[in-house]
Amino acid sequence: MNKRGPLIAIGVAAGVITLVVVASTLSGGSGGTAADGPPIQQPASPFGDSPVEPGDVQQLTPELASVSRDWITDFSKTTIDFDELVIGIRGRDRIRPIDDPQFETIAEIGDFVADQEPGLAFEPDGDARFYPLSILTAHEIVNDVVGGRPVAVTYCPLCNSAIVFDSNVDGRVLRFGVSGLLRNSDLVMWDNATESLWQQLTGEGLVGDFAGAQLTFLPSSIKSYGDFKDQNPEGIVLGRDQGFGFTYGFNSYLGYTGGAGPYEPFAPDEIDPRYPALERVINVTIGDVAKAYPFSIASEERAINDTVNGTDVVIFAGGDTVDNLDTRVIREGKTIGTGIAFNRRVNGETLTFQPHDGLTFEDVETGSIWNLNGIAIDGPMTGASLEQVVHGNEFWFAWAAFNQGADVYTGQL
Repeated sequence: MNKRGPLIAIGVAAGVITLVVVASTLSGGSGGTAADGPPIQQPASPFGDSPVEPGDVQQLTPELASVSRDWITDFSKTTIDFDELVIGIRGRDRIRPIDDPQFETIAEIGDFVADQEPGLAFEPDGDARFYPLSILTAHEIVNDVVGGRPVAVTYCPLCNSAIVFDSNVDGRVLRFGVSGLLRNSDLVMWDNATESLWQQLTGEGLVGDFAGAQLTFLPSSIKSYGDFKDQNPEGIVLGRDQGFGFTYGFNSYLGYTGGAGPYEPFAPDEIDPRYPALERVINVTIGDVAKAYPFSIASEERAINDTVNGTDVVIFAGGDTVDNLDTRVIREGKTIGTGIAFNRRVNGETLTFQPHDGLTFEDVETGSIWNLNGIAIDGPMTGASLEQVVHGNEFWFAWAAFNQGADVYTGQL
């Protein structure tokens, strides 16, 4: 992708993300300018006055050369064409990741987060954490340690992709940041060890020493704060004060999901037309196999029993989670619900689920009743829990761009 003409640049000031139309293509020069910030002074280019010669590495685009003059990234190692990268904001970490996350207990945070507000729930045994999307939208990456494991908690608002990765790669714990680049509208991350570039939605190393490497996905989910509290009364929440002086709880992408599609300058060259571009899909990934379940179908069927790459899974859909990318005040967003994917084998038995009264589900084999969190709340299996599988709630256009030819659930025949 190498789009010309007017671009939309993403700028950050005082925690508010703004979208500004730029009159011409962002081009090279001795310094860059963020959409609403002061000039960023660029050191002399290690490549000289022009991009590297094609005989040395694949030629950098002028735009990429202009923002990477002081990077130590090994551009001779790449899995992509450089013109697939688009500048979203000039300057790495102008969208500032959280490197020292501060948490509050459920009692301490009170009503700062409303029950219907969405967040990324990461719930390993004994250390369950909720990262409100209202905070992740402003920072996109939280470098954290959960249950003794270093992790990168990531969120790309343009794709609605919320993913947790193990930060340990080949024995090195990496700190991830926001490169300022996008590919198919998705966040491109960078690491502080080699300054390699990484695709957030796929976890793939794109450029640099880690080109071709693969980050390990850890199961997480987008759910409402109320659902998180119900399952984890002792859980903790990413707190309201992260040391940046930001005010959280507001959507800086006003009207995004009410529009016709993704921002054109950042979008894939072609958008799969089978579903609306901004329809959410429940993406289940087992090994190297991914499958999508559109929200429009899942919300009707509520329980979808399936098998992906040899693993028996079930999708539970429902709840009162609101859309965080439409209204200005997030807690006032329209209800869209959530979709959570589980392994439906319990104690060696594969269960078959169907919708039950309210927001609950019943397994055919034992007649037990389960809630949206995958916990049996009544019947012979009371207290049992389903294990989450790796999944997400991405927008259709983004998932389809990175999973061309992958299977899509089209509903019961």
